Amino acid sequence: MTQQTLETAGILRRLTAMIYDSMLVFAVLFAATLPAVLMQPQIDNKNNEQVVHELPTLVEGWPFQLYLLVIYLAFFCLFWRKNGQTLGMQAWRLQLQSNNGDRLTIFQCLQRIVFAFISMACLGAGYWWIWIDRDGLSWHDRWSNSRIVVLPKVDKKK
Repeated sequence: MTQQTLETAGILRRLTAMIYDSMLVFAVLFAATLPAVLMQPQIDNKNNEQVVHELPTLVEGWPFQLYLLVIYLAFFCLFWRKNGQTLGMQAWRLQLQSNNGDRLTIFQCLQRIVFAFISMACLGAGYWWIWIDRDGLSWHDRWSNSRIVVLPKVDKKK
């Protein structure tokens, strides 16, 4: 089936895949946070007094936030570059493609993430745009020259 004949995904299917993926991203970020939390300075209990070390914690400030941002970006970029699908997209038979049907470039992946934040920051207007767009595309689809298509069902009888 060619790229031209694949149906563009609607908003409800996209949102369900996003909910699925948000749980996965939460789990990945939680796992990435564990080592930093476990390596925190411990509280000393001496004579029933709690003495907290005055060292800065590993989970404070911009370096830790940057670390989590890199993990977040890597999660989506790796899945989208590999086969155009996150696990949530696979569950809902969705695939992200460039407008010409190819896999996305790293730059397109990063564009898509940035513009998706903008779409969401505008009270989700970039997502709701799908309902009025002639091609059923969101703002971040248009701005990153990509689209999400619905893959056909696989015949398991073979």
